Amino acid sequence: MKNDELNHENDKSLQDDLLKKGMDRRTFLEGTTKIAGMTLGLTLVNSLTSLPVSAASSSSVFNSLSNKPDLVFPVISDIHIQRQSDDFLNKFATTLEQLNKVAPKQDAFVVVGDLTDLGTELEYDKFMSAYNPRKQSKAVSMFAIGNHDYWNGLSAADSQKRFCEKTGMESHFYHKVIKGYHFIVLATEDGNTSGTFSVNQIEWMGEQLKIANADDPKKPIFVFHHQPIKGTIYGSEWGFSQNRDLFYDTLKEYPQVVTFSGHTHYPLDDPRIIHQKDFTTIGTSTGAYLWIDGGRIQGEVPEGAGFLNQALIVEVYNNKLIIKRRDIHNNDWTGKPFEISLPAKKDKFKYTEDRDNKAPFFTKNAMISIDHDKTTVTSLAIMLTQAKDDLIVHDYKVVARNAETKEVANEFLAFSEFYKDPVPNPLTLPVGELKPNTTYEIEVHALDAYENVSHNSLKVLGKTLDGVVKDVTITLSKDVLKGVEDTVEVTVENARAPKSDWIGLYEVNEKPGDIAAIWWMYTNPTNGTVKFTHKGSGSSRFKEGSTYKFIYFYGSGYDAVASKTFTVGSKE
Repeated sequence: MKNDELNHENDKSLQDDLLKKGMDRRTFLEGTTKIAGMTLGLTLVNSLTSLPVSAASSSSVFNSLSNKPDLVFPVISDIHIQRQSDDFLNKFATTLEQLNKVAPKQDAFVVVGDLTDLGTELEYDKFMSAYNPRKQSKAVSMFAIGNHDYWNGLSAADSQKRFCEKTGMESHFYHKVIKGYHFIVLATEDGNTSGTFSVNQIEWMGEQLKIANADDPKKPIFVFHHQPIKGTIYGSEWGFSQNRDLFYDTLKEYPQVVTFSGHTHYPLDDPRIIHQKDFTTIGTSTGAYLWIDGGRIQGEVPEGAGFLNQALIVEVYNNKLIIKRRDIHNNDWTGKPFEISLPAKKDKFKYTEDRDNKAPFFTKNAMISIDHDKTTVTSLAIMLTQAKDDLIVHDYKVVARNAETKEVANEFLAFSEFYKDPVPNPLTLPVGELKPNTTYEIEVHALDAYENVSHNSLKVLGKTLDGVVKDVTITLSKDVLKGVEDTVEVTVENARAPKSDWIGLYEVNEKPGDIAAIWWMYTNPTNGTVKFTHKGSGSSRFKEGSTYKFIYFYGSGYDAVASKTFTVGSKE
């Protein structure tokens, strides 16, 4: 991003440019909400529609990379091929076809774990049925095993055997040399969600690193493992703790190491997806569905999370490493490529934790208003012009204060929804947990990915409706199901705007938290209502003659606010 793009004097030219082009996520990420200075009065008042996706090609971003790379390989992860659905299978086929077009001469192709959802034979067969006819003949296939690939009821050893037999990998962890470059593929050793890497495997990795370094210390060494190393990239809170320090310290001796991990499903668009300190680590997103930070009102799995499908393309030159981020779902690039100078030196690392100390800001013409059509007895909805930042606006901190007493009634974080295509501008956010017939002052600050907070803010006054606050209720279309395959229509009313709220199904004598739910889902109400059809589960815990209850929970814990009971009768 050019520095002059942040100067307020340039707002007008940026406005005119984006008014012509429209806004997509790539534009947003290169100069977040450059249109913030536009006169949005009519848009804010009359429309919540996102601006159109730009038709402009982004190929010009890479025009400067005209010299031929020594090595090219895509990296993807978390495909989650399912036995019961072909949705992710179709996304995988699209990924392969698109990568073949943008990288027609691949030397390798890497998948960093969770090829399947449950590690069944059928899922592996479906994966390979999409992969084999689309793989490039000269590209070496390298797959890593993920925790989901163990979730098949087999022992860890038998799951690893199935993985190798079905994918053609020589082992569940291995070392290959391609065109003089070293690839070390590691294996989580069981189905533990956070990951298991034994001392023996880490010591083996150390030996392979010595071999690669002795071969050519100036070349990058590529290391692949499913779960991330805690304390590194965006999403690494989902990484492994056991033997973490031994793992890290083994890599620490080699600044030329570049590790790729999956597992998190976090999007590539956040700048923290790459991390440099002693070596380089990078996340690989997902080909299945979005998962993202907790603690925001949109939830960890936001509405429409199944849209996400991303990939990396790695190009190795004699003096640099280029890592491009691809939005498969948008058939375009997202953000600028990451560039690492070679040979790698720690004092030359630029993707460090302290690389951004510039706060985002709202332009002088930024606006905020109340969407009166969405005002209720206990909530308001605000529409605001998105802020600007040199990298990315990640969140908004929203504080609602009683206008008379100045007491804080609600305070929360909300995503800027930077992960969407197009990025919504204006952004609409619900503000709940308010009292009836009360006026509130709502103030909004912007935060970037590194938690820098805007010095200026947007403020607006809004008043809730007068009325009675209703309790959350669950209504079922029937109280008795005819067998485990029967269906029941479920309606939840008076639900709040979600903060990772969810509904789970339990046997009546089970205590949530002590016993896992038989079935569960996040809720996303429309005007306070959630509706869905539930079909009997194939779980052994769901059987005829038993009684079950749906429970509605606030937040990601077990704060139950409503429940409804039903019985499963016989099929006859």
